[in-house]
Amino acid sequence: MRDVVILGSTGSIGTQALEIVRANRDRFRVVGITAGGGNRELFDRQVEEVTAHHPGAFSGLGAEASVEAAQLTCDVVLNGITGAVGLRPTLAALDAGRTLALANKESLIIGGPLVKQRAQPGQIVPVDSEHSAIAQSLRGGRSEEVRRLVLTASGGPFRGRSLAELADVTPEQALAHPNFAMGRVITTNSATLVNKGLEVIEAHLLFDVPFDRIDVVVHPQQLIHSMVEFVDGAVVAQIGLPTMLVPIALGLAWPDRVPDAETPVDWTKTADWRFEPLDDVAFPAVVLAREAGRRGSTAPAVYNAANEVCVDAFHDGRLLFPGIVDVIGSVLADHDVPSDQQLTLDDVLAADAWAREAATRTIGSMRTSTQR
Repeated sequence: MRDVVILGSTGSIGTQALEIVRANRDRFRVVGITAGGGNRELFDRQVEEVTAHHPGAFSGLGAEASVEAAQLTCDVVLNGITGAVGLRPTLAALDAGRTLALANKESLIIGGPLVKQRAQPGQIVPVDSEHSAIAQSLRGGRSEEVRRLVLTASGGPFRGRSLAELADVTPEQALAHPNFAMGRVITTNSATLVNKGLEVIEAHLLFDVPFDRIDVVVHPQQLIHSMVEFVDGAVVAQIGLPTMLVPIALGLAWPDRVPDAETPVDWTKTADWRFEPLDDVAFPAVVLAREAGRRGSTAPAVYNAANEVCVDAFHDGRLLFPGIVDVIGSVLADHDVPSDQQLTLDDVLAADAWAREAATRTIGSMRTSTQR
């Protein structure tokens, strides 16, 4: 029996994690849940369910509750929070010595070396489907035998469009992901390919592979979740339906598998799988992410924070879709990365705040220029 804490219980990751627990009560017990408070009705129902099976379970709303819950006595903390707000709970879980099932990629990306210094070997288990796939595929060889990592991308709802054709897309169109049902921020990030850019940085940090050996390929069907190419030319891939159930189940049970977590691919049906190069002209977010990752220090935090501001502006009607990545690039270009001093939490938070202010100013100036 594993005791589990779920941070972000009302989101896509959290609700699916509770689904897995519900089907495997002989393996998992939820001892704590937290949420941001945006869906209080659902959270109240979750609290009622969790406390019915464990009367002493912790529940709370907001960032401070998540930090507290991350330090509870348990076997696994699943961080399913979206955005930079997940950093402090990530650090709290690591400092408490808990296994961290990490779906909140932003905390690793913006925390970078700060997070890695706190983590013991094997303490972080990736829950992003791409990085879970790589972790599974890496079981097929030794680290020194790895030539490159290949992250797959659906291409989002605008795959195949030119940059000019992206100018008039609407928030509703951006939220129409072809395969996954996710929250507003992640779905929008998938449409801009910012999400894939973040995942490139995440892969570099998780697996210690240089950026020039991390590739991105568009695979619209998303049945191959990602691949590892070895030095002898062999490629090991993890294949499954485009859902998060297997990565979440593995995050909770790692290194063990949870039987029947997901329905396997039906190999009796005819299917065509496509692979296409990423269009860096129409979708330059991955190129920018590589730049931020190579600069290191606070640059990834600036990339992420500027994006979060831009996503809100896009959905509020204050920014055109291509403007999201334009503003990220502008803010990133204006950011002075600190000297080689050791990165601290204050450094990350200051860079995050600076980037949000800079992005807000840039968006405002773009609107003013357009209105003239």
